[in-house]
Amino acid sequence: MNQVLNISCYKFVPLPDAAALRDLLHERALAAALKGTILLAHEGINMFLAGPAAAVHGFVDALRTDPRFADLAPKESWSGTVPFRKMLVKVKREIIRMDHPAIEPSEGRAPAVTPATLHRWLAQGHDDAGRPVVTLDTRNAFEVDEGTFDNAIDWRIGKFTEFPPALRAHQAELADKTVVSFCTGGIRCEKAAILMREEGLTHVYQLEGGILKYFEETDGAHYRGGCFVFDERRTLAADLSTGTPRAATENAIDK
Repeated sequence: MNQVLNISCYKFVPLPDAAALRDLLHERALAAALKGTILLAHEGINMFLAGPAAAVHGFVDALRTDPRFADLAPKESWSGTVPFRKMLVKVKREIIRMDHPAIEPSEGRAPAVTPATLHRWLAQGHDDAGRPVVTLDTRNAFEVDEGTFDNAIDWRIGKFTEFPPALRAHQAELADKTVVSFCTGGIRCEKAAILMREEGLTHVYQLEGGILKYFEETDGAHYRGGCFVFDERRTLAADLSTGTPRAATENAIDK
């Protein structure tokens, strides 16, 4: 029986006190017997946690008492066992490394589309203005190989820092199209969408909540395979059930 609650959540918000937060959140997570990874940086927070539902919800509720995190909206899934070996809280240079310091999502997001809107656009073959819609997978190649949207653009990047040069090499192919960037939970496609708009692409959106939110709010149509996750579950199916488990590894959500 699936009694372990797994959450993923991020928010771009200035955190000048990231080092102090690291100690506080690590202490709270250990006290609640949670496992997973929390990344903190000057640009925000990114976390994957697992444990009993009451403990996970209690941790999030305590985090929301900080006004900067009041609107956190974690994505949830369930498993039979905890898919992490330990509890890690780290301070990093970026919560998702792009090596493009001019991109500051906390200063303004790119427009987003809901899972329902993307589902409808893909079914009809165009956006509401009649422009052709393409989906752009911003994840690493090994993640894409586990599953992606039908006919998604995949530049075979090995890590997210390769996205900016890949964009510049392929930018002409995206002209005159509506581009929806997507990733696992929204964090990478948020930075990617901002970069694309700064590079001059007009009709660019990010998929709100990423693939996991798409699975949660739609029937998963137009997506083939599973969604790779950085824990022992390996992949999640469109119904958010666990795919093929793998041996325990340290979570690497910042790659």
